[in-house]
Amino acid sequence: MKIADIDLGERPLLLAPMEDVTDPSFRLLCREHGADMVYTEFVSADALIRNINSTTRKLFIDPRERPAAIQIYGREPEPMVEAARIAEQAHPDILDINFGCPVKKVAGKGAGAGLLRDVPKMLQITRAVVDAVKVPVTVKTRLGWDAESKIIETLAEQLQDCGIKALTIHGRTRSQMYNGEADWTLIGKVKENPRIKIPIIGNGDVTTAQRASECFDRYGVDAVMIGRASIGAPWIFSEIKQQMAGNTGFALSVGQKMAVLRRQIMESVDRIDEYRGILHIRRHLAATPLFKGIPNFRPIRIAMLQADTLDALMAILDDVQNHYLNM
Repeated sequence: MKIADIDLGERPLLLAPMEDVTDPSFRLLCREHGADMVYTEFVSADALIRNINSTTRKLFIDPRERPAAIQIYGREPEPMVEAARIAEQAHPDILDINFGCPVKKVAGKGAGAGLLRDVPKMLQITRAVVDAVKVPVTVKTRLGWDAESKIIETLAEQLQDCGIKALTIHGRTRSQMYNGEADWTLIGKVKENPRIKIPIIGNGDVTTAQRASECFDRYGVDAVMIGRASIGAPWIFSEIKQQMAGNTGFALSVGQKMAVLRRQIMESVDRIDEYRGILHIRRHLAATPLFKGIPNFRPIRIAMLQADTLDALMAILDDVQNHYLNM
C-alpha cells in the first residue's frame, strides 16, 4: 500500500495518534515492534502558531521512526494553513489533519470531530492545507457526528476531491466517543466505492490478529490503524503481524515484555524528569495486559500507580517479575 510515494508494504499496521501516548519514545518502540508508520500526538494549530514550547516539541521526529506523520487540528482555515507550513519544516513524511477527535475541549470548540457538523468548513480547511504544503496530506475522521448523520460515504469522496492522499476512518460517530463497538460496515462501503482511488485506512477495536485479518479480508481496507490496544503493549504490532503471517503461536515472552515496559519508564524519565516522567508512564502501566489475570493483584497495581520515584517503581516491578510472573 502506498500513500503518495511512501510504500508501506502489504497489509500495513499503523500506530494511531494519541494525546499523551504517542511520544517519540513510544513511537520508536512501536516501529521496532512492527508498526509500519507512526503518528505524533495531535498538535493544536493555534498553539503551534503561538510557538508554545510544549506544542512545538511535539514536532520532533527521530529519523529511526520514519515513516512518521505529524497530525494537526484546528477550526479555521488560516491558522491551519500557517500551522501546516510550520509542521512541514519538521519534515514529516505525511501531514495528517484530525477531523476525528471527539473530546469536548476539541470537538466542542468546532475542531476535530466538531467539523463533522460543518462539512463546508472541513473541506475548506482541507483544500487550503493541501494547497499550502508539498508534503502529502491525509485526513482522519469518523463516520459522522451521531447515528442520524453518518455521512462518511459522501464525505470520503469530498475529501478525496480536495486532494488528500489517504483517508483514515474510525468506525464510530463522535457521539459514541469510544463507547460501544466500532462499526466497520461503512468503512467497507467507502472502500467498495469505485470513485474512491485513495487508500482507506480502518481504525477501531483492532486488538488481535484475527480481527486485523478480518478487517483486511472482509472490509478490504488498505491498512489497519491500532490505537488504544497498543497502550502499554507496543509489541502488539509484531504479534499481530507474525500471527497474520501464519505463525499463530508467536508471542513475546513475559521477560521481553517486561523489558519493554522498563525501557519505556527509563526513556520517559530521561526525556522529561523523574517525577513527571513517571506520571506520564502511568497510563501505559495501567493499561498493559501484562499483569492481567494475576490473582489478588489490585493492591500491587495501586502501589505501582502511586509510586513517584524511579527506585520505588522499579522495586515493585522487580517484585512482580520475581514472585508473580514466574520467571
